[in-house]
Order: sequence, then C-alpha cells, then structure tokens
Amino acid sequence: MAFLKRSLKDVPGVSLWFQNLSVDFPAWKAVVTHWMTSKVRMLQRKEGDPRCQEVVWFAVLCRVLTLFLQALFNLLIPDHAADAFSPPRLSEYGFCDWILEWLLGGLSRWDAEHFLFIAEHGYVYEHNCAFFPLFPLSLRAAAETVLWPFKGFLSLRTRLLLSGALLNGLFSAWAAWTLYKLSCAVLQCRRKAFLSAILFCLTPANVFMAAAYSESMFVLLVFGAMWRLEKGQHWASTLLFSLAAGVRSNGLINAGFLLYSQTKLFTSQLQARTGTGVKPPQILGQFLNLVASLVVMSASVFLPFALFQFWAYLRFCNTTFSPEYAVPDPLLQLAVHKGYRVAASNGVAPPWCSWNFPVLYTYIQDTYWNVGFLRYFEPRQIPNFLLAAPAIVLGSWAAWWYIAANPWHCLTLGLLRRKTEGMKGKDLSKPATGFYSPGAFVYMVHATVLLVFGTFCMHVQVLTRFLGSSSPVLYWFCAHLLHDYEPLLQNGSQSSQHGTPLSDKPSLPNWNRNENPVLALLYNWRQTTTLTKCILGYVLSYWMLGLVLHCNFFPWT
Repeated sequence: MAFLKRSLKDVPGVSLWFQNLSVDFPAWKAVVTHWMTSKVRMLQRKEGDPRCQEVVWFAVLCRVLTLFLQALFNLLIPDHAADAFSPPRLSEYGFCDWILEWLLGGLSRWDAEHFLFIAEHGYVYEHNCAFFPLFPLSLRAAAETVLWPFKGFLSLRTRLLLSGALLNGLFSAWAAWTLYKLSCAVLQCRRKAFLSAILFCLTPANVFMAAAYSESMFVLLVFGAMWRLEKGQHWASTLLFSLAAGVRSNGLINAGFLLYSQTKLFTSQLQARTGTGVKPPQILGQFLNLVASLVVMSASVFLPFALFQFWAYLRFCNTTFSPEYAVPDPLLQLAVHKGYRVAASNGVAPPWCSWNFPVLYTYIQDTYWNVGFLRYFEPRQIPNFLLAAPAIVLGSWAAWWYIAANPWHCLTLGLLRRKTEGMKGKDLSKPATGFYSPGAFVYMVHATVLLVFGTFCMHVQVLTRFLGSSSPVLYWFCAHLLHDYEPLLQNGSQSSQHGTPLSDKPSLPNWNRNENPVLALLYNWRQTTTLTKCILGYVLSYWMLGLVLHCNFFPWT
C-alpha cells in the first residue's frame, strides 16, 4: 500500500480527484449497485417466496459490505511482505487503474494472483496448472465482453480484477438462493433452510467468496447440481457437476452423488417389484442400464480433469512444443529467479512426464506445496490446526449426531427401506425432517470424506473454505443447533426436537414475517445461549479476520 500511495501522488490530476472524491466514488458505487440490483431482481422474478428474496438481498448486502471493508482494511493496514506468487505488471497503469487497484486490491492476494495471471497470460509456468481453467476463462470472457467498453482507460489486468469482484458477487448471491432451494428439498423444513442460507451469506470463508478465487463459482455449480439432482434432473445435474470439476479438483468426488442417486433408484425399484413376479431378464436389463448410466455420468464428471491433464502433458512434456506466443522477457526472468518451469524452455521434459500416469496436478501438489498424507502433522503447524479446529469440531460433531440418530439408515447406506424409519420419540411411520432427514445421508458422507481428507492429506488451514465451498452440511448443522437449541428462535408453545423444554418468551424473529433470524439474534445478543454465541462468534470473527489478514497478505485459511 505504501508503494501505491507514493504512485498515486505521481499520477497527474490525483490531487484534483481527491478533492472531488465525494462526487466520483458514489457515482462508481451507483454503477456497481445498479448492476447487482438488476441481477437480484432477475432472481426474485423467478421466485415468489419472500424468504428466498430475503436471502438474496442479504447475500448482496454482505458482498457490498465485504467490498467496502476490504478496501478500508487494505488502505489502513500495511501489506505484509509475504513470499507469494507476484508476477510483474507488463502493462502500464493509468489513473483509473490505480483507483481500482486501491479499491479492489485486497481481492488479488495469494492464489488470486494465479487466477488473474492465468486469465491474462495463460498457463506460462508449470505450477499454474494447479489452478483449473474454467474460472480464469470466465474472468477473461467477462473482461473482453461485459467490460469491453472500459478497454480504453482500464488495463486488461484491472478489468480482470473488476470481473472477479462482479462475478463472485453474483455467484455467491446466486449460490445462497440455490442453497435455500436445495435445503428446502432435503431438510423439508423452510425455517431451517432459511437459516442455513442466511448463515451461508456469513460464511467463515467469506473473503474467499469475494476475492478473485474460484470458490464462489464452484459452490454455485455444486449446490446447483445437488438441487437439480434432488428434483430428479439427473443429466442437468451431471452437466453442472462436470463444470464444477473444471473449476476445482475436489469436484471429482461429486461423481459419488450421481452414483448413489442411480443406485438408490435401482434398489428402490427392485424392492418395490419384489414378489410381483418380475422375471430375471428384466432385472438384468435394468442392471445393465444402471451400469451404463453410471459409466457415462462418471466419465462426464472426470472428463474436464482428464482433458486438462492431457493438455498439460502436451504443453510441458512435448519438447518440440512452441507456445502460441513468445513468453515476455520479464516473465522469463521471474522464472529464472524463482526456479519456475516454463513450457519448452530448455528442451528437457519434467520428471513427471515419465510416469506411467503422468498427472501434473499430483506432481505440483507434491513438489511445490508438499501436500500428502500426514505431512502437515508437525509442531510448527499447530497454529494452522487451531485455525481449522472449529470446522473440524463442527464437521465431526455433525457426523456423530447424524449416525447416532440414524444408525439403521447409515448401516444400510439408505438403500433398504424400513417402515419404522424415523427419529426416536417421534412418529415412526414418518421419516425425520430437518438435519436428521434420511435425504441428508449422502451429503453427510460427502462432507465427512472431505473432512477426513482435508485433515490428514492437505494444508489443514484451508479446511474452512474447503468445506464451506463444497458442502451444505456445516450450514445445515449450525442452523439445526440454532433452531433447536436457541429459545429465542422458538415459539413458546413448542419444544425442541429432542424434547428439551423451551423458553416461554415469544419467538424471535417473527417467522411469519420472514425476518432475518441471524440479525434478530445479534440484536438480542445478551439473551442468547452460550451455544449461539459460540456459533455466531465463530462465523463473524472469521468473516472479519479473513478480511483484515488475507487482504493484506497475512496468512489465513
């Protein structure tokens, strides 16, 4: 920031601009607000549910507040001298470029530099291939189309940064809307679905939903695919899961949702026809159809990953490869200084090219970031484990409670029917609703797999955004805890799902008027339970600390 401040003083007319700041900044803010408002109204026209509208508006409010706070913290707090990827700027910065860098520079830290660099220059360095192409392609497309009118006074990188801010604002608001619809379908409880979506707007991974990271795009595609699958739209879900695999590598595991859905459909049909005289050839035909659909759906999800790895092999392992354009000298000098490998730079193929399965992604994770089983279990990593501790505790707690509440369902993987399936103490002829719903089983398995893998095989500090951008379970579980164990969210005549007596105080908020429950709890903070304080304190503290630290190049999750 000190460099930026000195540079701003050298820009002609900057002092005059600061004198007119009260006029120019509101005008710029009005343009952004109008654009986001038009998108919000488009979503509202699609859905008449007032709770859904409240979710979208609250998501937009959180994104606008995030943009304001990151600019404020980036201005007030000096940047940390981090050993991070920092490529040289090849284009000359004008006055407008400096202004937008000042306003949005906090969104370009850490991995965001990789995404912006790829969108501008392509995959120049080998380790850039750890970041999948769909999000950088989207940034470039938006910069060259929607922001094309600004080409005359904004450099390409500035337009890419602005594209990231606008697209992720749209993606995260749309993802909140989608999570509400998904939660309604799975939980069968609109109150808990509403609370889950509101908590998603305040996600502890908030800064990564706003910065030029791929989390917002990924979570939108994943939640959208899950919702389509709940509606029975298997091929639309397959397409969205496939696109998600082109955004982040952990999108590959989402193929499990398709496999489970098709298998469950087959077993339910088989059980329904038991004793009806179905002939073995018919069962065999259905089984072959199942196998064919599983193969096609799985291949569709894995296809983007396979194509990208194949392209990387051709680019970095083909010693006769000639890039589409000559790599600029400053980028080559950076490669020499930092030891980065450039495609076809010296005619020597990298070591991973001789593997039986030459997958560049695994090589990068192993060589550049030292990612592997138990590699992070060192005393010096204890602070990072403490950062991830709330996510680990919540994820483990959620899995334990779900298994304890649905032992038969978990033991049979939800594939066998049971007439008495339900919650203890409830009407056993009806399946449970809310967090313990049988429909939440596959989501719980998915979240648990991500939790175990992230804890033992990854840089553990990224677990918060890893889970927060991949699974709805943490939001569902926190909503369950608040809804069932916070007396202020209950009607006086109700009792909790476990029979816990509740307060005789009137319900806050008024659910019939669709008031924001989290804001109501914050307004009545002193009256809330310790559990509520812990959940909201965790969410809001990570929301704020992420902006303070990440936007100034300090280590964060």
